[in-house]
Amino acid sequence: MDGVASGEEPHPFDEGLLVLDGELKLEIGGEIVTVSDGEIYIVPANTPHAVTEGSHGTLVIIDQDD
Repeated sequence: MDGVASGEEPHPFDEGLLVLDGELKLEIGGEIVTVSDGEIYIVPANTPHAVTEGSHGTLVIIDQDD
């Protein structure tokens, strides 16, 4: 994560967002969720979400795409 916002997107599967270091600021349903070092956030399938400005560090994205 380099501090730049990403566009909103949904996925047809659950998506795990694991922050190894830094901080992820995720917009979901008009609210900002902050995910910190060592935490994981599961975005439910078909839920629009976006990374907001100021997110930084190392993010591992865990998803299943058949």
